[in-house]
Amino acid sequence: MIRTPLRPLARILEARAKGENPDAIEHQNRRLRHEQMRDNDRNRAEGRLLVLGVCFFCAFVVVGARMGLLAVSDPVEPRAHAPGSIIANTRADIVDRNGRILATNLDTHALYAQPPHMIDREGAARKLAKIFSDLNEERLIKDFTGKRKFLWVKKKISPEQMQAVHDIGDPGLLFAPRDMRLYPNGRLAAHIMGGSSFGREGVSAAEVIGVAGAEKYFNDYLSDPANAGKPLELSLDLSVQAASERVLEGGMKLMNAKGATSILLDVHTGEVVSVVSLPSFDPNKRPRPALDGDPSDSPLFNRSVQGVYELGSTFKIFAAAQAMELGLVNANTMIDTKGPMRVGGHNIGEFHNKNYGTLSVSQIIEKSSNRGTGRLALMIGKERQQEFLRSLGLFEKSSFEIIEASGSTPLLPARYTDLSAVTISYGHGISTTAMHLAAGYAAIANGGRVVKPTLIKQDGPQMGTRVMREEVAAASRRMLRDVVVGKNGTATFAEVPGYFVAGKTGTADKPKPRGGGYYKDKTITTFASMFPAHDPRYVLIVTLDEPVETSSGKPRRTAGWTAVPVAAEMIRRVAPLLGMRPAIEPVGVAGITLTSSN
Repeated sequence: MIRTPLRPLARILEARAKGENPDAIEHQNRRLRHEQMRDNDRNRAEGRLLVLGVCFFCAFVVVGARMGLLAVSDPVEPRAHAPGSIIANTRADIVDRNGRILATNLDTHALYAQPPHMIDREGAARKLAKIFSDLNEERLIKDFTGKRKFLWVKKKISPEQMQAVHDIGDPGLLFAPRDMRLYPNGRLAAHIMGGSSFGREGVSAAEVIGVAGAEKYFNDYLSDPANAGKPLELSLDLSVQAASERVLEGGMKLMNAKGATSILLDVHTGEVVSVVSLPSFDPNKRPRPALDGDPSDSPLFNRSVQGVYELGSTFKIFAAAQAMELGLVNANTMIDTKGPMRVGGHNIGEFHNKNYGTLSVSQIIEKSSNRGTGRLALMIGKERQQEFLRSLGLFEKSSFEIIEASGSTPLLPARYTDLSAVTISYGHGISTTAMHLAAGYAAIANGGRVVKPTLIKQDGPQMGTRVMREEVAAASRRMLRDVVVGKNGTATFAEVPGYFVAGKTGTADKPKPRGGGYYKDKTITTFASMFPAHDPRYVLIVTLDEPVETSSGKPRRTAGWTAVPVAAEMIRRVAPLLGMRPAIEPVGVAGITLTSSN
């Protein structure tokens, strides 16, 4: 800015020449300068006020928008953590193949006490003992009146219990918000869910961790904050699971069994659509593990992957399939099953000391001849038998994705001799789980390819290595179908009109837990089946522990009288739920030659 002189020389000289007062010129210029400075200050102040007004307007808009967003959103507890120790309290949901909830989270509170801040310690203890029946009044009084400055009273409380504690009005009783794992279906699929508990704990949060089943196996995925909005999708179908559990529980009671398991497996994808183990438990109130006694008596025992047993004659189809795959026999090859038969100094007998004479390979499976499959095993040889059974996954622990499957390693003979090969051919001398058996039968059902049982929903077929030709698998399926519909079959009760069941029974004496040997009046009965027989989609394994069928007054303990009827009823219930309609079984075209009548 150019400053104008207060006493410009030209105007002073001019004023003096005219006789005017030069000081008036200075006063006028000073006034004009002050007015200019005043106008500049006013403009500057108006600009600042405008900028400040815009800033206040923007601030009010942001605050208003945030208040509107909070008004329309759901309330969420703040994530509290101690410095340097963040406790994640968000866990991904678990859903079935159709998106139905199997496990989710529930906002709840924990109750803790700070005795130094309590007003009436004994009175508060008495009132808490009335609210929570599982708390001991004397123990609470001792804790509240002692030297402790902090203690947990209840890790999980309901809203009603929280209000009742509020009504006590003691400032030393405080609440901590936390997530609780909830299984809305209760006992349904309990052994698959497993259960959860609290890991690291803080006053304002607690980490939920899996303690068994899929919750523990997939703990890293479920506890990863990045997966909080991505539920773990299992292969289970909740409707099929519910129907299977209902039928198996009724069958277990009807057959007076102490336990049972069933597995329904898709033969093309390996997906386990349903898996049941009884007795069961509620994962919302998971019981404590038993410290003594037989582990299989505990409801926590998962019989589908932890029940390692000899599964009896269900193994016979593997011997027949391998012999046909090697070209040693076909379905119509005749085998001498007459006794005596001695291998390794031991007699090989038949059920109830029967003597079937000469049988075809198909009849050996239909009648369930021990000597017949034993002679097939000797034709195959122990080395080739081991190789075949290993290719089916029967020598290794199951890869099924629950933590209990880590203990499913099969029990094999210490020395694999010719006697071992013979006894294993009819399901003795080797102990496996029902899950192993399901995988083995799936290879026969799908045309000869190995599939691995999985708990995760698959996008399509998951076929593995081929272990037998398609024609061998088809011939094996026809043999299994004859076990159900043949006049001498051991599973005639398994026929379900419209669904064409094929399968094999297995009855094995139950081994004693200590001292060796077998019980004479306790069995493990199994029915391994597939349906529909002409184009199998599913394999179903049903196993009963110590069943006794007594409808005729005479105790019956074989699979044909116990496991088979239960499996048939289960197929009858679940097949429609799987989208399968009853149909007419296709038959081969008869060889008719047309001739002229002339």
